[in-house]
Amino acid sequence: MTELKSPLYQWHLDAGAKLADFGGWDMPIEYPAGTAAGAPGGVIAEHTAVRERVGLFDVSHLGKIQVRGSGSLEYLNSMLTNDLNRIEDGSAQYNLICNDQGGVIDDLIVYRRSAEDLFLIPNASNCAEVVRTLAAEAPAGVTIVGAHHGYGVLALQGPLSQQIISSLGITVDFDYMAFSEGVIPGHEELGSVIICRTGYTGEYGFELVPTWDQTLPLWKILVDAIAKVDGRVCGLGSRDTLRTEMGYPLHGHELSLDIAAIEAGAAWAVVLAKPKFKGRAALTELKEAGVKRSLKGIKSLDRGIPRADMSVLRDGNPIGLVTSGTFSPSLKVGIGLALLDPTVKIGDRLQIDVRGRMSEVEVVKAPFVESHVR
Repeated sequence: MTELKSPLYQWHLDAGAKLADFGGWDMPIEYPAGTAAGAPGGVIAEHTAVRERVGLFDVSHLGKIQVRGSGSLEYLNSMLTNDLNRIEDGSAQYNLICNDQGGVIDDLIVYRRSAEDLFLIPNASNCAEVVRTLAAEAPAGVTIVGAHHGYGVLALQGPLSQQIISSLGITVDFDYMAFSEGVIPGHEELGSVIICRTGYTGEYGFELVPTWDQTLPLWKILVDAIAKVDGRVCGLGSRDTLRTEMGYPLHGHELSLDIAAIEAGAAWAVVLAKPKFKGRAALTELKEAGVKRSLKGIKSLDRGIPRADMSVLRDGNPIGLVTSGTFSPSLKVGIGLALLDPTVKIGDRLQIDVRGRMSEVEVVKAPFVESHVR
């Protein structure tokens, strides 16, 4: 067992969750049963609940960073790849922080409260490095504070998530990637909670950010609410199958210090027109020279299941590598993401090496299933 634990750790143990190391944290991978009596457990049941009804995830292992002070917006914009001037206060934005060579230190969400107050949620294992990188170049007046254990993060995802939020007396009338902060009616003891129209599943949903000490009380309220509509508490196993069906990148797989964003399908979040951001010169040079690999989706044409690090071949010749792969509970076939030679086109048929056996796949455009985030 690792030393880092969610504020819901004991709840997960009591629920019989299967726990595993995830970014250095003991986190639930799946649960043995649903919230309704007799409901089966496991990744597929949890995945299906999110696609058809609603699921609730503990993602409190994600990092939290506060950036405050005069000049904070300008400084962050000079470090991150996307353009924070494109969003208004009360909006969130997907972003990346790179090293000088254009490699991705991490991808993260930036919550813009104001030009002098921004809240970042990076990945669990990279939070300390993001803090270090930002603090190393921060100008006078801008403070970078790691708040990893200051807040929990709960993800309510699925077509019934709006119904659940409304049942708590919360009025949410904002679009995808917008957020608000306030007190939940009747639960003033929880204090102020951030509620954002974000998620990592491809479904309509919300992420709620309470303080660390109030994460368990809020979780219990949400667990009771989803039980009334046959919702499920969900582990990180189904979160991974859901994000893979959407073609969403995961740091350490599709993004890394060795994989540039413009190779990995995240070029839309890299604004080279900005005069400055960390890694801009290297990424500009890479784009002008032409990428040597490109991220694409692959779908199995037989019973083979793509898995990370499997070789991808064309006519017996290696042309790429699987970065993520799984059995798709929605499509009932194997799917994956792979970094491939840029000459590979949508519709091409390739092979993957499944422990020495060749399995046929078709190159497809992600997402593998329709997005419902809006």
